Amino acid sequence: MMKLFSTLLILLISHGALAQPLMLVTEEEMLSSNQNKSRFTPKATGVPNAPSIDLLAPQLGSSVSSPTQIDLKFLPKNPAAVKPETFKAYYGTFQVDITSRLLKVAKVTTQGVNVPEASLPKGSHKITLNIEDTEGRIGSRTIEFDVK
Repeated sequence: MMKLFSTLLILLISHGALAQPLMLVTEEEMLSSNQNKSRFTPKATGVPNAPSIDLLAPQLGSSVSSPTQIDLKFLPKNPAAVKPETFKAYYGTFQVDITSRLLKVAKVTTQGVNVPEASLPKGSHKITLNIEDTEGRIGSRTIEFDVK
């Protein structure tokens, strides 16, 4: 009986039936970032013809709950193409690299990234996303939102 239960548990885990949402950032990282906001935000123009990043989800005009889906679409400028291996995601004021956390549950393609469920603590969040194209141009997008 115990062997049957162990085998069942292994099968469920390997097929994602017991998968938990990705913990994108910890509460400590969020609090540390929010307590140390930069007083200065440099204003820079984007790189001409760099790829852009569209945020399809979550919808920032409304309350964001946790866990939430994160769905990004990359829009390269012809004739260049996006290089998925260059995708980077940085969290908060200290620009903590959270790319490897995202890659545990999502695949980056030339079209974009989709994280089905990202768990975030309640509070304010800021994520900076970067992608490079085959011409070496880096497109960047910063998203800020509150989790209720």
